[in-house]
Amino acid sequence: MKEASDEALLLDFKQTGNQHSLAELYLRYSELLYGVCYKYLENADDAKDAVMNIYQELLRKVPQHEIQNFKSWAYVLTKNYCLMQLRSAKKHITVNLEQHTVQSDDFTHLDRIIEKEAAFKRLENCIEKLPAEQKSSIKLFYYDNKCYNEITAATGLDWNKVRSLIQNGRRNLKICMEQHAAQ
Repeated sequence: MKEASDEALLLDFKQTGNQHSLAELYLRYSELLYGVCYKYLENADDAKDAVMNIYQELLRKVPQHEIQNFKSWAYVLTKNYCLMQLRSAKKHITVNLEQHTVQSDDFTHLDRIIEKEAAFKRLENCIEKLPAEQKSSIKLFYYDNKCYNEITAATGLDWNKVRSLIQNGRRNLKICMEQHAAQ
């Protein structure tokens, strides 16, 4: 007896809903699907689970799509499924906190905090060195979250002058920070 083609099995499933036809197609390419899953998920058990779940995906998606080549379509479906699994796994990262990890002698995180504090102190010093109008405009804009119009109302300065003061102030702060970072 001659083996049915992919197209015939696909057509039979779409027309009759005969899951035996889809199952035969699925089994025909299950090793390929497993290989794709293993390539992306890098874990045999996860790959096996994914291949099982892909059958459910096929049941839902085959009737909705016009499929010319089942093998390549199933390959892409499987790849996309695995990529979605990897994305969702990144959202739910589980970290095992062991006692030596929590109470570590590694103080590198404190070094970063100290570096940030030093940068904030440099920034404060640089702000204090700005001309008075730039300093007040920068503080109103960044510290008080005021927009240009609010700064104009508070200072009585022209809108374009405020914009210029903030832009020049930012440039001067950047220069100052770079000079003091090298010291």
